[in-house]
Amino acid sequence: MNMKNKIWISMVFGAGMLVSCLNLESELSDTISMDNFPVNEQDAENLVTAAAYGPFRAYWGAMFTAGEDGYHVVGDMCTDVLCCKWADEKWIPLNNVNFTPSITACTKIYSSHISGISKMTLAMDRISDVPMPDATRARMVAELHCGMGWLAYLLFDMYGPLQIADLETLNRPLENIIVPRKTHEQTIEYIESNLRFAAESESLAYNLTGKDGDYGRFTRGLAHMVLMKLYMHEARWAEAEVEARELMKPEYGYDLVPEYKDIFTLENEGNEEIIWAATCSRSAYANTQMWLSQVLPSVYPTKNTSITKWDGYRMPWNFYNTFDPLRDKRLEVLIGEFVGTDGVTYNEENPGTPLDKGALPIKIGEDPNDTGTGSDIDWVVYRYADVLLSLSEILVRQQGAVSEEALEYFNRVRIRAGLREITTEDFDLVEEFLDLLLLERGHEFWAEGHRRTDLIRFGKFVEYARKYNGSTTVQDYMTLMPLPQSVINEGKGLVIQNPGYSK
Repeated sequence: MNMKNKIWISMVFGAGMLVSCLNLESELSDTISMDNFPVNEQDAENLVTAAAYGPFRAYWGAMFTAGEDGYHVVGDMCTDVLCCKWADEKWIPLNNVNFTPSITACTKIYSSHISGISKMTLAMDRISDVPMPDATRARMVAELHCGMGWLAYLLFDMYGPLQIADLETLNRPLENIIVPRKTHEQTIEYIESNLRFAAESESLAYNLTGKDGDYGRFTRGLAHMVLMKLYMHEARWAEAEVEARELMKPEYGYDLVPEYKDIFTLENEGNEEIIWAATCSRSAYANTQMWLSQVLPSVYPTKNTSITKWDGYRMPWNFYNTFDPLRDKRLEVLIGEFVGTDGVTYNEENPGTPLDKGALPIKIGEDPNDTGTGSDIDWVVYRYADVLLSLSEILVRQQGAVSEEALEYFNRVRIRAGLREITTEDFDLVEEFLDLLLLERGHEFWAEGHRRTDLIRFGKFVEYARKYNGSTTVQDYMTLMPLPQSVINEGKGLVIQNPGYSK
């Protein structure tokens, strides 16, 4: 059985047997007692799979769902690269950058996933005495460390310092212990130590591709990728450079796919550019991805006419028009003009209803067996192009100058897109090159969830929200989203809201 099936079948068995972080209430199964679970290697496998991999699925309620609570969706919807046609409470606060603690659009990721860290902590404790080969236990422990560090990073990026309960607290669920937030430094140390454990573990593969039976498991490459993201987030450029160069070593085997559009197709799942993807399968319980359903208008022609078309997500014309219309191959999966099934040609000049808010961010190929919203195509989370553009940025920020090496990495991505190389004649100041790099990252990674973090790192988030989103509500403190008001209320003064949101 390949990993795409194994992980998610196991999740059905193990998902209900863990414990929440915030209120520490038991989430026990009706049929299986935690007193006698896990008792063998298969039980432990089920438990670890549910805990470590459960948050990172692409289905409803998971971190990489195509719906309104997906990390990548929320992150891009409050920037210049995505908007949503559905004018309701799920989308207006994101598109307008109007964050408050009572709006679930910007708080649901925290409330849905903070307990996942505790579930992994408990799973690690509960497998400690289960009879199994040492190598198997070591691999499970490394997977849990990777999952804890990665989930904590994603939440930290969006919300800042986290509530992270230790094992002693988690083993006292009936005492209603309030878990305060760690400090900024403590949260970083928690993320870093867990990811470092995974990155240095010989129990994890350097990388896994679609040719490997365990494709979908965490790898050392994933751990190094998230460490690079963490160090860039904290402007620790020398350490970020080490991680980026690590990922370029031949033992990882990463490279650019020759054609951009081929990265995201069923035929090319598990390709050499992918560092990690949320594996999807219709044969597994609740584990398909639904991106095209969220994007496509009813009149958009598809080979598979069974695909559900909800007509929601768009790329605003302002950003779409920053692409080179004649050369940029990334426009092959970003549709600014099409002939509808009604015979009408839709474009910016004649948008009708389908394109009134912008172009169609298709990105993902069609699954010929999609029977509605059940695409089998994996959702790509991290890929090698990000390493190249990140290292270009890292070098420039460290050196205060644009070196030939930085230009080389930058141009490798541009050349793949069909664009000409950028030379030193195209800019005068370092800041001008960084502006070009930020734009290139937007062109390369739209709809992949990097835009919000990029804009914050470049000091542009608030400026762009006002300029391109037309936000009249954005404030400087909104580079962090608020914790849910319910968490603050239940914290009884021990859980402090992010600055600006307690007014």
